[in-house]
Amino acid sequence: MPRYFLEVSYKGTNYSGFQVQKNANTIQAEVEKALAVLQRKKIDLTGSSRTDAGVHALQNFFHFDIDGSLTSRIVYKINAILPPDIVAQKLIPMAADAHCRFDALSREYKYFIYRHKDPFLNDRAFYFPYKLNFELMHKGGELVKAYSDFTSFSKRKTQAKTFQCNVTESHWDCERNPLVFHIRANRFLRGMVRALVATMLKLGRGKITLDEFVEIIESRDNTKADFAVPAHGLFLTRINYPEAYFME
Repeated sequence: MPRYFLEVSYKGTNYSGFQVQKNANTIQAEVEKALAVLQRKKIDLTGSSRTDAGVHALQNFFHFDIDGSLTSRIVYKINAILPPDIVAQKLIPMAADAHCRFDALSREYKYFIYRHKDPFLNDRAFYFPYKLNFELMHKGGELVKAYSDFTSFSKRKTQAKTFQCNVTESHWDCERNPLVFHIRANRFLRGMVRALVATMLKLGRGKITLDEFVEIIESRDNTKADFAVPAHGLFLTRINYPEAYFME
């Protein structure tokens, strides 16, 4: 049975996250609904990376199996059905054993913060008009890469069996407005990026020292981290697959 990847982008403001949930509207539910209309039967989707309620994505993927072949024309048809805050970008024929989640090597996120009032950023970045020590924030971002256990930055209600993450990129871009925190890892825990951002903002404001930031990481205790930044500043920006993965 042919397998396809569907690349999507979305603004997560109006959704309870990426994955299907009971009694809640999600990105997956909307895409499955559009495919069911077109194919006149239920199509089960598998997602490459879950995002929490209110989080946006510039790139995410689903894969699905279907009898018969599909053409790129279906992207236009899906977009005609989908709400305006979700867009199908591309349909990609894949090998039958390709898996959009398990074959992914890493995911990348950005968190956006603006410090001067801007009506065009209020639902896509976090307004934080306070003085910050960027040097300390840079050092905190670099320190993140030295660790693999992120228990301190995971929400309690999680299905994760391990808190180990291989972080290969973690840095702040403070040269312009908005400020941006970049992070890339093989996997992420629930609430992890927002907790890292919120805790490093405390570092930047002088509420904690660099040594205390290290203690929070090493404590493996999520009551010591700060999770108090909103979801709307967070974007899943890229899913990375092996080289030439889409060339087959």
